[in-house]
Amino acid sequence: MNRRRTRPNWFRIILLCLLVLGASYVNRFVIAARPSPFLPTPTPTRSPESFVTEAQEYFKQGQLLRAIESYQEAILSRPDDPTVYVALAQTQVFAGEYEDAQQSAESAILLNNANSMAHAVLAWSLGEQGEYIEAEDSIERALTLDPNNALAHAYYVEILVDSGSFDVIEKAIDESRIAVALAPNTLETHRARGLILEAVGEYEEAIREYQFAIDINPKIADLYLSQGINFRAMGSYEDAITAFSNADALNPEDPTPDFLTSRTYATRGEFGKAMQYAEQAVANDGADTNLRGNLGVMYYRNGYWTEALAEFDYVINGGFTQDGTPIKALPLVPNNVRLAEYYFTYGLALARTNKCGDALNIARTILERIPADELAVENANAIISKCEQNLVQTPEPLPTSPEAAPVSTETPTPTP
Repeated sequence: MNRRRTRPNWFRIILLCLLVLGASYVNRFVIAARPSPFLPTPTPTRSPESFVTEAQEYFKQGQLLRAIESYQEAILSRPDDPTVYVALAQTQVFAGEYEDAQQSAESAILLNNANSMAHAVLAWSLGEQGEYIEAEDSIERALTLDPNNALAHAYYVEILVDSGSFDVIEKAIDESRIAVALAPNTLETHRARGLILEAVGEYEEAIREYQFAIDINPKIADLYLSQGINFRAMGSYEDAITAFSNADALNPEDPTPDFLTSRTYATRGEFGKAMQYAEQAVANDGADTNLRGNLGVMYYRNGYWTEALAEFDYVINGGFTQDGTPIKALPLVPNNVRLAEYYFTYGLALARTNKCGDALNIARTILERIPADELAVENANAIISKCEQNLVQTPEPLPTSPEAAPVSTETPTPTP
């Protein structure tokens, strides 16, 4: 009864509580978050080969951007394989990403300077950017490394044709024959053969070669565009429109099929449909001055002169789209049929709306800069004549249909 009670040690109690709480935390959060060394990782690492196979399948399906992404994933997994860079560069050229293709090809060359395909695709990408001298140097290097590189011969054809020199036509013909002989089942070789046949005006044979390429891979939009241009040159407008529609279905964000369809309908005199496709082309790429000029022509031909003037103002003076993207003005230069059409149609629209000060400036510009263009000069004189009439006549209400400006039937060279 008289035994003395011992006081509790609060320090020890608090320490024990902290240890218990710490052990509970480690057990619940730290250990639970650590993977078991005896279990497989939940996200196994993919091999580079699987990404390459995936990219090849996307390419076959015409999904070029997804193919590019898969090749880039393969490069991340194995950055020292030049063949993957080459395949990426080829796909980038088909997708119109020429500068990126050049960089990919140059990366392949850094890894292996003796890789013939790397030099060939570099040449191809340079040619698409208009760097023809550098492109020829690279393609000759590729063929020195491997004279039997069929794709290098095919790319050489395209470089020669795009350079625009008539002195190289025979060389391009020979190269196209070599390419097809070396690789008769490759779309690039038949595409190259089609290009040179188109260049020399053998449109029917060119269409046949493009069809061979399409049969190898029916998911490449560019092949249908080329085929449609040749159908149009032959006057087979329905077939041309079908080909352009096929290209548009494969790549609906590209304004080129809509632009070409617009020009084809205009050639047939169906200006209402031509205007609809011209509007769609601008909706796809509102910063392309060429597309703005084409839309101005179609507005004029349908009687929408005020709307036409707004579009032509971009061609002459440049400006900005609604989202602030700059639009570059196009100065009038010789030997550009399409640009001449934009200028003289602009002048006609100005004259029709009695804005003769500006109209006469356009007419004078045409006469000074492109005096050898008979169609443009004829329309410049028509602008002057109309403005002279405006001085002596009471302005009349705008008619429901305009006086038509001649529409060129030449195959356009779009700038996507």
